[in-house]
Amino acid sequence: MTVTATSSRRTVRRTLARTVLPVVAVTAAAAGCQSSAPAASQPGALPHVHLLAASQAPAGWHLVTLPDGKAVLAYPPSMHQVTGDRGSASVAKVSPSGSYLMYLNATPKQSDETLADWPHFRIEHLTDEDASTARLLASSHGVRFLGGTGTCVIDTYVTREQANHYTELACFVQGKTGSTVIIAAAPSAGWKSESATLTRAVAAFRVR
Repeated sequence: MTVTATSSRRTVRRTLARTVLPVVAVTAAAAGCQSSAPAASQPGALPHVHLLAASQAPAGWHLVTLPDGKAVLAYPPSMHQVTGDRGSASVAKVSPSGSYLMYLNATPKQSDETLADWPHFRIEHLTDEDASTARLLASSHGVRFLGGTGTCVIDTYVTREQANHYTELACFVQGKTGSTVIIAAAPSAGWKSESATLTRAVAAFRVR
């Protein structure tokens, strides 16, 4: 639920910071061809990293093309488009109380991140902005996407405002015409139940 463009990241994290949910031990499924998983501080917190296979979106899913035409975000009917920064595409599943339960965002590259340094860049950027702490759980290089190649991380972070806990699968994806970041996130308490849908959306992400 944190996006890569500087302004988008800030907008989303401030929205999420108002969502109060309990934290639980993180379990996750992520992408990877060449993967690494840093040691977890608590038993059971280390995610299992497996191959994320690029695939077409399931029947009935919706598609939204980024304004620059260089990427297409797929999302399930349980999510709907929400307001985001110019140039990005954002969708969310929202609770009756207005809290984000799932969030997807795609934003063109707007900083100096690269495929090689994405794991370091992502964690550093989180703590530079609105996260009080951020922890890398797993990273994968050489991830296959529709139309391109990416580097992905799973991380967990705590917002400075209200100390809310979130987990995200964040990928930097290089296509033929440009680079895009896709973020798939949920409150950590709901990550286990929502991660399959979010990971499926990332697998269906297309770059051009």
